[in-house]
Amino acid sequence: MIRVLLADDEAMVRAGVRAILDTDDAIEVVAEAADGVEAIDAVRHHRPDVAVLDIRMPRMDGLAAAAEIRSSVPETAVVILTTFSEDAYIARALGDGASGFLLKSGDPRELIAGVKAVADGAAYLSPRIAKRVIAELSSGPGGGIMARAAAAKERVSVLSPRELEVLALLGDGLTNNVIAERLFLVEGTVKAYVSAIFLRLDVTNRVQAAILAREAGLTTT
Repeated sequence: MIRVLLADDEAMVRAGVRAILDTDDAIEVVAEAADGVEAIDAVRHHRPDVAVLDIRMPRMDGLAAAAEIRSSVPETAVVILTTFSEDAYIARALGDGASGFLLKSGDPRELIAGVKAVADGAAYLSPRIAKRVIAELSSGPGGGIMARAAAAKERVSVLSPRELEVLALLGDGLTNNVIAERLFLVEGTVKAYVSAIFLRLDVTNRVQAAILAREAGLTTT
């Protein structure tokens, strides 16, 4: 059972999101919050697997709450669910440790898929957001694709051969248990490798690591 916290300042929105998640027997909504402060308190109390946060909320917004949750309760994965898709929000959310970014205007099935993916240790972006991230990688700041690829290869050169294998599979979007099966390792060992990779590459979440793996040409998909 995947235990979920919902945080949105609009009660009707929370009710709608809960109704969507309740259609899946593998998901249980264990708490709700109306702002970022309440969300942090609820996460610390309930220790959910996933926290689904809106961005614009009173007292503390969802992005600030995401950063605090990932810092104080790192076992809780964070999904941002919002109507706002500005690049600044996306960049800040992923930089602050969110594992998923979904739009309220998206298909309800994306919400369920996203919650399940991040609960299983993967990252999940709505298709519209994923396209924008890919476009940014192709033409954003940093001198273009070739320059970014060279910089990424330099960064990952500090990793051991086994860490590079794990990073490549992480970049393909595989979960820890699937990576363990591919490399004939136990899942706990994969988690240790992932933590070491984050530390050595100075990244905070799987999305950042996956982007770096793709820029470095390690992925196969």
